[in-house]
Amino acid sequence: MFIQNSPYPRWLTWLLIALLLTTSLIGLASLAAAQSTTITIATDDLFAQIYDRTSPSVVAIQVTVRVANAAVPGQTITGTTEGTGIVLDTTGHILTNNHVVDGAVRIEIAFIDGTQARAEIVGLDPYSDLAVLLVDLPAEQLSQLRPAEFGDSDNLRIGQTVLAIGSPFGQGWTLTSGIISALDRTIQGLTAFSIGGVIQTDTAINPGNSGGPLLDLDGRVIGVNSQIASESGSSSGIGFAIPGNLALRVAQTLIEQGEMEYSYLGITHDNINLAIIEELQLPNNTRGIVIMEVIPNSPADRAGLLNPVIVGSGNQRHLAVLDIITGIDGTPMLNTGDLTTYLATHTRPGQTVTLTVLRNGTEELSVEVTLATRP
Repeated sequence: MFIQNSPYPRWLTWLLIALLLTTSLIGLASLAAAQSTTITIATDDLFAQIYDRTSPSVVAIQVTVRVANAAVPGQTITGTTEGTGIVLDTTGHILTNNHVVDGAVRIEIAFIDGTQARAEIVGLDPYSDLAVLLVDLPAEQLSQLRPAEFGDSDNLRIGQTVLAIGSPFGQGWTLTSGIISALDRTIQGLTAFSIGGVIQTDTAINPGNSGGPLLDLDGRVIGVNSQIASESGSSSGIGFAIPGNLALRVAQTLIEQGEMEYSYLGITHDNINLAIIEELQLPNNTRGIVIMEVIPNSPADRAGLLNPVIVGSGNQRHLAVLDIITGIDGTPMLNTGDLTTYLATHTRPGQTVTLTVLRNGTEELSVEVTLATRP
């Protein structure tokens, strides 16, 4: 319609349209480039601001330990290990990993302003691989400490940008960046029990980063860097951080009581799999925690949860009894990590919880269990 009603010759109209389109495209390209540059600069500046604001809350830790002398049986020698810590308050409490200070005979703390001091262990928690130290500083210096701010690790998203500050290979206050690669991972702690709800990140984490903060873009601690998955012993893009909510709860309990007690249900368990779904003729998107064994005289046993029962032989074998936990106190339990995390973060020994249990794939039960303390 524009061309047909134009007072100009058709060829001139087409030329004007072409010029307008070319000018618009050039303008859009320039705007996109400008926006891209602005975003890059803003990100760089943001990272620098976060580092400037949070690095005074991060300490380098050097630990002297006594270990067995492999060359002389029965003899011990001293060695040193390094890690990172997070300032919790102005009374001098420092949060780090248990494995950083385990077996320590001397602990030295260094702050980014050059201040150095000794520290002692307040409490250790091998279940979560966390520890709290107390640094020995004069009152006037303690009052100037910069406690870290903690965020809510229950509201994280995969793909979210995160930063880490630590002392990889002894190089103090090193900043690295990446994303949250996965949530609700389960890793092995320092005991037979696992640590659930763990954050997986591709942020470069190496030996010496242990005990340091994983930060969001508001500069809040949302995790404590603890482990890496690596065959070489250095970063391969898979690092794990203890969730900040659990770390803060453990730290507060260690400060107040010197030790942390965990709730105990008394089962061994695994995630539901396709074979069970097919056996029980469940919807193929069914999720939950399969009870593999109920420990005798445990809270689970006293509450009436059942061991699996398989009857028949050969090709005629089939499940006669199977309990699957699908929820606790109304919170869905999708996998074993959910169960470990919920018990560690939201319950205490002696507390009564209500399990939602799918029995034999057909009967949904509400089972009350009074939790005990981990043995």
